[in-house]
Amino acid sequence: MAVDARSAKKRAVLERIALIQDAIVRAREYLESGDHAHWPGFRPLFVSKRRGGRVLPPHKDWVNNVYLPRTQKSLRQAENALERIEHDDTRRSGLQGAAADKRRSPVRQGRYTSGAARG
Repeated sequence: MAVDARSAKKRAVLERIALIQDAIVRAREYLESGDHAHWPGFRPLFVSKRRGGRVLPPHKDWVNNVYLPRTQKSLRQAENALERIEHDDTRRSGLQGAAADKRRSPVRQGRYTSGAARG
């Protein structure tokens, strides 16, 4: 059961990384050629700007100075989360037998018992 949960977490983080990388590619293409100007990822939080009845695309300075750095930061955070998950998987898979017993508390191993039980 725990392996399924870890693989589901890992799969979710990998999907998140793929989405973020796609967003970065679209933002860079917008800065270079103006493609993806009306991509939903660029939509404003409250109200979009209009001029002459048309919805204006996002300002290139906003994409370059706000959107890209924030997206790159979330990519780094997702990659760090993936590394933690993978590191935890390798640590858990390496623990077997006596090494797994060392992880348990001394109370569970029976080292510490009440004074009456010691004799």
